[in-house]
Amino acid sequence: EDGEILMRGRNIMRGYFGLSEATAEVIDKEGYFHTGDIGELDKDGYLKITDRKKDLIKTSGGKYIAPQSIEGALKTASQLLSQVVVIGDRRKYVSVLVTVAEAEAKKLSGASSYAEATRSPAVRQAVQEAIDRVNATLPSYETIKRFTILDRDFSQETGELTPTLKVKRKLATQKFTKEIDAMYEGESVD
Repeated sequence: EDGEILMRGRNIMRGYFGLSEATAEVIDKEGYFHTGDIGELDKDGYLKITDRKKDLIKTSGGKYIAPQSIEGALKTASQLLSQVVVIGDRRKYVSVLVTVAEAEAKKLSGASSYAEATRSPAVRQAVQEAIDRVNATLPSYETIKRFTILDRDFSQETGELTPTLKVKRKLATQKFTKEIDAMYEGESVD
């Protein structure tokens, strides 16, 4: 249903020694080990891991979305995008928080500060164009309907990035609840 990779066979563990509850959490009644990874088979039959199950977003319509693949596609679509956080858990549609690369944004906008550059119509248009390119490749329930460009980039110092520069999704969504709520005011985007 959600694309989780399941495995079964003699080469897979029987369970955690002495931990029957922990075993029941990862091995189902049919003997399948639930890996916690989300994947898909490519056209040649190779398994491609696309996300972690714990990171999946389930929309209010019941559709599962792998945010990391959308975020990666957006960052690949434009050098302007620095960080992207997909929002949509229990929401009607998908939206994104975006931070932009400072040098690119200043160059594009002619602004002297990061915050000023994020308010530039040229920067906003470039972000929209990147989103449009990615949306063209996505199923309709995964398409991004709204976005917010944050007035500062994420960093380790402010806590949104790990030491390996991955976004701490939960913390970012907690810090920017006002911006997220604003993207869902009036809800209507069909």
